[in-house]
Amino acid sequence: QVQLVESGGGLVQAGDSLRLSCSASGRTFSRLAMGWFRQAPGKEREFVAAITWIGDNSYYAEYADSVKGRFTISRDNTKNTVYLQMNSLTADDTADYYCAAGERIDIWTMKASGRYDYWGQGTQVTVSS
Repeated sequence: QVQLVESGGGLVQAGDSLRLSCSASGRTFSRLAMGWFRQAPGKEREFVAAITWIGDNSYYAEYADSVKGRFTISRDNTKNTVYLQMNSLTADDTADYYCAAGERIDIWTMKASGRYDYWGQGTQVTVSS
């Protein structure tokens, strides 16, 4: 089992930055694929970013087109934490953001929410325009 706890959400203005954190416990964190998904009111959950282990000490990150160049996913394996740095926020980024972890995810499946085994409770991000 893996327990995930997100933090860092809040109310910001358009153009501002925000950093989300997701703390994991219960499994060997370094080998877990970690993802961020979001769900806006009335919309389906969508992929935002993910980072997965590809061997040795290397990781591969992937982003949704809507956040490329603005969001950065990173991880600190010494703290069992994954981060989502969000810059140049817009009202379209308003959503509940969820952290997810998976044990059998590769670069071809990292965008698929159904492949993740564990989910956090979510943190709300509201961007006022």
